[in-house]
Amino acid sequence: MGALRVVVAGGGTAGHIEPALNLADALRRNDPDTSVTVLGTERGLETTLVPARGYELTVIPPVPLPRKLTADLFSLPARLRQAVAAVRRILDDVGADVLVGFGGYVALPGYLAARRAAVPIVVHEANARPGLANRLGARLTPYVAETVRGSLRGARLVGLPLRPAISGLDRQAEQAAARQFFGLQPERPTLLVMGGSQGAVRLNTAATAAADAFAAAGIQVLHAVGARNELPVAHAAAGSPPYVAVPYLDRMDLAYAAADLALCRAGAMTCAEVAAVGLPAVYVPFPIGNGEQRRNAMPVVQAGGGLLVDDADLTGDWVRDHVVGLIGDPARLRSMAAAAASCGVRDADVRLVDLIGEAAASRSPAEGHR
Repeated sequence: MGALRVVVAGGGTAGHIEPALNLADALRRNDPDTSVTVLGTERGLETTLVPARGYELTVIPPVPLPRKLTADLFSLPARLRQAVAAVRRILDDVGADVLVGFGGYVALPGYLAARRAAVPIVVHEANARPGLANRLGARLTPYVAETVRGSLRGARLVGLPLRPAISGLDRQAEQAAARQFFGLQPERPTLLVMGGSQGAVRLNTAATAAADAFAAAGIQVLHAVGARNELPVAHAAAGSPPYVAVPYLDRMDLAYAAADLALCRAGAMTCAEVAAVGLPAVYVPFPIGNGEQRRNAMPVVQAGGGLLVDDADLTGDWVRDHVVGLIGDPARLRSMAAAAASCGVRDADVRLVDLIGEAAASRSPAEGHR
């Protein structure tokens, strides 16, 4: 078999797109001649994220799945047929060896089209609780990968594909340079606050309410507030620990290296990255949705690598009572870091590439490149 031709369906949200692109990079590292076609729509985040990573986006009609009984539900079959036909044409045009889906509204027509075209399917589930597309996709193939054990029946525990800057990070070796990069002081204990790419008002409010307590305890803060959020933190007085607030963190590897503890949401990518680099964390699951963020964090929390607090309970007082003391306990932080690292998977991209190769090899010679 020559170089693989892989179609990747991971559009919609950053939680689907980022691991899909990390996989695409890993496929190219494994064999530069690998052909990668990325499926998406004209209106998802993939329209900017995919080209920014150097891949061409191949557009198909969007098929969002209605969560309630609305008029959109009645047009779903026709829209789905249209999207499946579009994906089938793409599979034929590129001579696809494998279709890899990461869930979401792009993956569902991908799975159905690949099934009809007799193209092997690989399903990857990032969250502890899978969505409809991956639950259906997992019924169509034996090649199913998961990030959290037990999310899909019969799945292999592979982990979530990460960027090499994260998976290869040595936090201790990079700490001094990372703190200098963000304008932090080299020896002070450091808290990283991040609420995802858009920030989180609850985390912003609680952390800033505890700013005086951080300063009094000698703790410096690196806080990603979100591009649309403002952070009412007074400039630190001369000689007090820095409180560095930024809209967005372009260098997550350096942010993790700078920190001793993270205060964060519990999205799949956040949980996977924080565990992989061995960073203790206080997880605040997003309260809206199907509860997957709490489930994402539970393996690390149960292992002793993090704490879990409900969104409604996260206040400035809670942060003062729990976070300040934790950062001031280096021995406990070291123990939590080791526990977190024991749950992390640094080579998930390699594992998933191997599974894709296995799926591609399952095709009969008559079903090879067309």
